[in-house]
Amino acid sequence: MSLFRRRIRIAIAVTVLSLPLILLHACVPSFRMSSAEVDAFFAENKIKGTQHHYTVGSKVIHYVKAGDATQPLVLFVHGSPGSLSAFIRFLADTVLLKKALLISTDRPGFGHSNFGTAEPSLEKQALALKPILEQYKSNRPIVLVGHSLGGPLIVRMAMTYPELVDGLIIVAGSVDPDLEPNETWFRAPLATPFLSWILPRSFRASNEEIYQLKPELQQMLPYWKNITCPVIVIHGKKDELVPFENIDFAKKMLVNAPVEFMINENMNHFVPWSNPEMIREAVIKMVSADKVSR
Repeated sequence: MSLFRRRIRIAIAVTVLSLPLILLHACVPSFRMSSAEVDAFFAENKIKGTQHHYTVGSKVIHYVKAGDATQPLVLFVHGSPGSLSAFIRFLADTVLLKKALLISTDRPGFGHSNFGTAEPSLEKQALALKPILEQYKSNRPIVLVGHSLGGPLIVRMAMTYPELVDGLIIVAGSVDPDLEPNETWFRAPLATPFLSWILPRSFRASNEEIYQLKPELQQMLPYWKNITCPVIVIHGKKDELVPFENIDFAKKMLVNAPVEFMINENMNHFVPWSNPEMIREAVIKMVSADKVSR
């Protein structure tokens, strides 16, 4: 066989083998809205919302803001994969807009916050979001809402910066290290530089942080007792991604905090989309005078 024909066959083989990966990258959603889409959302809903960026070290953090600047701050933190779009519809809620200053942020590695470059450390993610708390604290209560992996992140923020956090709403949060599934057999190879490139950027960042989540949760174990702010835990019994038994762990660990549990017998993991009314109710409870104070 001539060298030319051999090269042609190799090229064809590489193309055939690469096609599924190309299609995967083309078809898998990025889980983020463009800046133009965010602006269009605000315009369509007649909301005076704004987009913001800031830099922490090498990280660029993107977030959107709307609501009453004189009221408590509610910061929404999405899961994995995801982006601020998971909670953006709460920024169009006319009741919440009057009761709070609402912010939804892209976590490091997602949306427009260094998209595709993961930060597996929850402590470093908390540090990356700290400037939002510092900028808007100004003697106001701050309530954090975290869904899925955003749940343990807001817990870490309350552990590390208790002076900046006045309430937590943990939504289907994966907080118990013992309930994390043993998925290292496929996550570990996909987290290496050799194979990580085959994943779309949103899944690449997600895989890297979920791969490290169990040891991150284990590191947090001694600090749960430091949480003293009010906590609301929301979870559904039909959650097939984050076990409902995380509720029991929260009950055991939140020994110094007033805790309320909102449980739905038929709810799955995707609470911000399937049961947004539960999050809305929890936010209204939390920003009321009997939950958090200035």
